[in-house]
Amino acid sequence: MHFFAYSQEMHSSSWNRQATSPSAPAAPEVDVISMGRRVRHLRKAAGLTLDDLSAAVGTAPSQLSLIENGKREPKLGLLQQLAAALGVSINELLGAEPPNRRAALEIELERYQRSAIYESLKLPKIRISSRLPMDVLESMVGLQHELERRLNEQVATPEEARRANGELRAMMRERNNYFPEYEAEAQKVLASVGHTSGPLSHHVIADIAGHLGFSLHHVGDLPHSTRSVTDLKNHRIYLTQNVRSEHDPRSVLLQALGHYVLGHQTPHNYGDFLMQRVATNYFAAALMLPEQATVEFLQRAKQAKEIAVEDIRDAFAVSYETAAHRFTNLATQHLDIRTHFQKTHQSGIIYKAYENDGVTFPQDHTGAIEGQFSCRNWTSRVVFDVADKFSAYNQYTDTPAGTYWCTARTERSANGEFSLSVGVPYAQVKWFRGRDTTERSKSTCPDENCCKRPPAALASEWAGNAWPSARAHSHLLAAMPPGAFPGVDETEVYSFLQAHSGS
Repeated sequence: MHFFAYSQEMHSSSWNRQATSPSAPAAPEVDVISMGRRVRHLRKAAGLTLDDLSAAVGTAPSQLSLIENGKREPKLGLLQQLAAALGVSINELLGAEPPNRRAALEIELERYQRSAIYESLKLPKIRISSRLPMDVLESMVGLQHELERRLNEQVATPEEARRANGELRAMMRERNNYFPEYEAEAQKVLASVGHTSGPLSHHVIADIAGHLGFSLHHVGDLPHSTRSVTDLKNHRIYLTQNVRSEHDPRSVLLQALGHYVLGHQTPHNYGDFLMQRVATNYFAAALMLPEQATVEFLQRAKQAKEIAVEDIRDAFAVSYETAAHRFTNLATQHLDIRTHFQKTHQSGIIYKAYENDGVTFPQDHTGAIEGQFSCRNWTSRVVFDVADKFSAYNQYTDTPAGTYWCTARTERSANGEFSLSVGVPYAQVKWFRGRDTTERSKSTCPDENCCKRPPAALASEWAGNAWPSARAHSHLLAAMPPGAFPGVDETEVYSFLQAHSGS
């Protein structure tokens, strides 16, 4: 687990430029700072002075100095002359990777000093040259990283989080919530331990951890802000001994391994953090419900017109929520079924949502659905009042976007009761068990007269005569918890790892 330590590997994004061949009619897109440092490095490696190189290419030394300092963009002809004089191709001149660590540090510092943030500080600029000590470069870039991190913390507001969540959900919709790259990684892991069918047991998961080089440690003092802690130095994964945890311990461990298998780095912002959570959740589900086996199961159910989320749950020994999520991963890609999913709190607030079937979820101006109130007439709300909590509740709902059929169940957790609902458009209900339900409702949301305004009789009786004390959702008002991993106490985690490092 990494938090804010200054990485010893420089970010190479500034070098990832596609170079055009010398015969192209237009000059390549030039990153003048990166290219200038490359020219200087190649010139010195060839033992040439500025005067030597200027004579070779027919340009004044002062002009070459401007190019090397990233203050002038050379034309295509000069690029070709420089490449020829230095004995390299234009591709090599522009470079895909920094020539050395010092060059990478110089580039990053130069970029920072040209940024709006640095300009706003009104600080003098440091002249970057070969005489600037390496430790000064390290310190300056490290300070800039820390400044950027703190500024990012300050803007990590609930609105930013909702916006990031909205953008992520749009991407998931575009991909039909199907990620073949995660499926492939999960299949590689399963093949490595010879698992081909049946529920994923704790024993097999321990084999997976061992194959990846990790030892498992169940402890009673896991930091309260974490579900697991991975020690990358000693290749250990710490899990809680608490058997009452509301999270499936298999899923928690597989998600921890997912960060390692998928090569995650410390998230740069809240959007990165959310995407990594989605990726590891997907990876864990793809291990517990392997693609091929799950698709075959679903195709048989579709052929029999008996698709049911609870059957997926029982066949693979997972939670109802995991089964519902996995169905959304595979339904459109493999069954040609468009669908939607909701996890809704008993208060009516939507905690999770996904859709690619045209259903109209409530959303705020940022595009976020999470945090909004679900319609009182939807299956996700009606199910709370159903007496039979053992069976799935099925309902048709007529909405402005069309008629949808949904199946839902409720589950209790430490945070209260939640409903988990999966739905499809009317045209595709023929593949599902429970399609014969007679339960039907009508929703005209987002029309406020649907369920947001009290009935006229109640309003005339009580309007102006009620003063409720609202339960404040303080987390909606406060800034997001600071840190690369929101809500995690960095000191607590480091102290925990230090305490266990000798065991």
